[in-house]
Amino acid sequence: MESTITVTPRGEERVRSGHFWVYKADVSGGPADAGAVVRVAAPGGRFLARAFYSDRSQITLRILTRQDEPVDRRFWRARLEQAISFRDRLDIDATAFRLLHGEGDLVPSLVIDRYGDYLSLQALSQGSDRLLPEMTSLLAELLQPKGIIARNDPRVRLLEGLDQHVAVLDGVIPDTVSIREGRIEYDVDLRHGQKTGAFLDQRENRIAAAQYVRGRALDCFSYAGGFALQLAPHAAELTALDISEEATALLARNAARNALTNVHVRTTNVFDELRTLERMGERFDAVVLDPPAFAKSKAAIPKAISGYKEINLRALKLLNPGGFLITCSCSYHVSEAMFAEVIFDAALDARTDVSVVEKRMQSRDHPVVLGMPETYYLKCFILRKLA
Repeated sequence: MESTITVTPRGEERVRSGHFWVYKADVSGGPADAGAVVRVAAPGGRFLARAFYSDRSQITLRILTRQDEPVDRRFWRARLEQAISFRDRLDIDATAFRLLHGEGDLVPSLVIDRYGDYLSLQALSQGSDRLLPEMTSLLAELLQPKGIIARNDPRVRLLEGLDQHVAVLDGVIPDTVSIREGRIEYDVDLRHGQKTGAFLDQRENRIAAAQYVRGRALDCFSYAGGFALQLAPHAAELTALDISEEATALLARNAARNALTNVHVRTTNVFDELRTLERMGERFDAVVLDPPAFAKSKAAIPKAISGYKEINLRALKLLNPGGFLITCSCSYHVSEAMFAEVIFDAALDARTDVSVVEKRMQSRDHPVVLGMPETYYLKCFILRKLA
């Protein structure tokens, strides 16, 4: 029998305003099973929505539909078909992309990425975790993948009382999967790679950045080479920096696979290396800054701001006049306005002027929902140093 969860007037306002989350403080009553789909009611009992329920997380409700309709296999199939159809219309020039993006595809807390003939997913709440058998069956039916893997190892699952694990849900998952992004090919480890295997949300930013790169290029926090591999064909030479030996070794193999002989890879602390390059008088025509999230909570914002300013200041000092800075933040807690202010402050300290060539965000297969700022996490500025 379906459980009903009643929300406070403030919770009702959140639902009606288009947000997908209702917090524990805005739930006034009604128990339910962990991960169940529940009926959400206004204080007077009126129907508001159906939602995933969590008995552990501060996000108690994740809205699935504001229509009074059954949430059954037909419902989930329609959600998947809509997501698949949208990606087909994007005409993505890659074999790896996001197939379903949580709230952006009206399936909160579930992400599914396609890597060629394989699917990798993450269930980040009790509700989406409970849904996995149904989703696995539907994905096998609709797409006939060779394998489906659950990369359920993000720490956020602990907030839901869920364990962290990696498990093959269907078929067979090889040690590595070969994917193509434009003309570039590289291998992805679906069991151990970042996120579900790779950073797919930067795909379109990497392609956009390539058109501005000439001469000497510097790629910082390069990981396995997402930016470096796309930019190298347009550069005279490219230096890639990352602190992880595993990442730089993978990048070197990927560069060799694509016959990119102008890529020079160094394993180093990027903060230290930027200062060293400045002292040495090195100059570049393009610099990429794509660091990991510096602010994973509100409390970390001041330290994150300091970190972003430091690397942007150093990068601007290393740039030749007329050169391009591609600078990114994947920290949701650092808004676009905050990030822009940090870059401006860095330019002031570097005693240089910059112009904004492009303001970008995550790739189109990672849609942002209006009214839900939490879905806008990736900021990418392409800037030109004027003097």
